[in-house]
Amino acid sequence: MSSSSSASQTPPLGKYLASADKKTRDKAVKNLAAFLSDPERLDISSHEMDKLWKGIFYCFWMSDKALVQQALASELANLLLSIDSNTVSFEFLGGFWRTIVREWQGIDRLSRWPQNGQILYAYTSFLNASFRLLIRCYWDSGTCQVYNDILTTNGGPLSPDDNRVPLSLKYHLADIYLEELNKVLAWDSEAGDECPPPAPLDTLIAPFLTLLARTSSNHTFERVMSAVLEPLIQSLTPSGPDESPRQKRRRLLGEELTFVVENSCVSGSPTPDKASLHQALLKQVFSVASEQDTRDSNRRKLYNFWKNHLDDDDRDHDPGAQHEVDAS
Repeated sequence: MSSSSSASQTPPLGKYLASADKKTRDKAVKNLAAFLSDPERLDISSHEMDKLWKGIFYCFWMSDKALVQQALASELANLLLSIDSNTVSFEFLGGFWRTIVREWQGIDRLSRWPQNGQILYAYTSFLNASFRLLIRCYWDSGTCQVYNDILTTNGGPLSPDDNRVPLSLKYHLADIYLEELNKVLAWDSEAGDECPPPAPLDTLIAPFLTLLARTSSNHTFERVMSAVLEPLIQSLTPSGPDESPRQKRRRLLGEELTFVVENSCVSGSPTPDKASLHQALLKQVFSVASEQDTRDSNRRKLYNFWKNHLDDDDRDHDPGAQHEVDAS
């Protein structure tokens, strides 16, 4: 089947997904995985995918009951794992995020509507399914980069340069990101679960560090720090005999990330210990703060974060960086 014939089939499928008739919508959803898994349909353009997602979004919005919406959200998210081609899966994911960015203002204004809560459920479901897709790819570095590009390029929910992306959307993604990552890394050896491959933390938090470096919003900076970077670093910080009450509270904040801490790595270092992870992530913060594109006000705050979370081993490991910050 040619690309042109693929394009001609996209609008009708979207029309069925947006139908007010539930049986028609259900049938369209079941056919969607087969549609996207067609080996002759591996070159779906962003324009075609956006038209398809317009129908999917209104299909979801028109679902009339909360349980129906939740089931539909899970089924749509799990399509990422049902589509035969990882390339098409990520194109489908990109279409989802572009649609959410486009429709978010309307969702946010209708925050008291039941559909709003179910849209947020879909949002969470897609984030969780994205991590499971990356696990299936064994956190391949090129695949992870494709995922990060979806989040950070124009139209992505964490784009630092696209003013169309609502701040509340970035806040919500920051709030749930580590929680969903912790869920997909959870396993129980006594129950016979297979341990997932370790997650490359430095790669997975890179979009948030880019946002921290380049955002012009103080609120966005503080939200990402408190929801992502602070609890992650604290979860990797060992307790000590001279720990202050404030330090203890901050450390306990990160203890909910048990599986993230126990089953993560740094790219290129498959099995580092907790201290090595702590050191590597702080080094990454320092590196991002030093980049030319980092806003000066954000640079100072990132340097201060780096300096305040160094332990004695970190200071001994990189005294030159400490001198650079003191001189800045």
